[in-house]
Amino acid sequence: MSIEPILRELESLGDPKMRKHHLKHGARGTIYGVKMGDIRKLATRLGMDHPRALELWDSGVMDARLLAILTADPKKFSAADLESWVRAGDVDQVADWLQSYLVKVHPEKEHLRQAWMSETHPWLARSAWALTAGRIASSPDGLDLNALLERINRELPFAHPAVQWTMNTAVAYIGIHHPALRARAIDIAENWGVFRDYPVSKGCTSPFAPIWIAEMVRRQTSA
Repeated sequence: MSIEPILRELESLGDPKMRKHHLKHGARGTIYGVKMGDIRKLATRLGMDHPRALELWDSGVMDARLLAILTADPKKFSAADLESWVRAGDVDQVADWLQSYLVKVHPEKEHLRQAWMSETHPWLARSAWALTAGRIASSPDGLDLNALLERINRELPFAHPAVQWTMNTAVAYIGIHHPALRARAIDIAENWGVFRDYPVSKGCTSPFAPIWIAEMVRRQTSA
């Protein structure tokens, strides 16, 4: 099936407010502004088709790339293929979906995590820190958490904004899941103040790590 009818359908579903939102958050190139729910519905209707997903990605249209992520087959990506997509996913929404639907389920994700932790490319480093945060929370054996805290302390305030987000997640997860290191994690986050003034909707928890840690620990102890 040609992707042209799909691109036309995506364009018809475009919403100016969503397009404006993506542009505000750094998106570039062709953007229709399709709502996330509409992309998910279209992905469900189309089903998985890896060759078509590759064509959608190559179109360069942000909305088509999000659809490509949902309809690609994770098992058919080599590590190099996946790295090329992560390098190109240069906006938060695309990077988040790549992480959730492809990177996290890839059989070589630990190899990629280790390789990308030394990367200077911001979107690869962002992905590596997201994978590291996941391990901190669920499978920390083999991680040197003290060394990670020291690295975060050195690099967090100077990191690319894309990397700061997942590096901040890592320090928060250390504080949430590892009580012996909680005070150190909070101290690092307090000292640098990254995301201290981040706007959040009513009822949502701030991404500022000391607040995030305190709220998650409160929930753990009151459960």
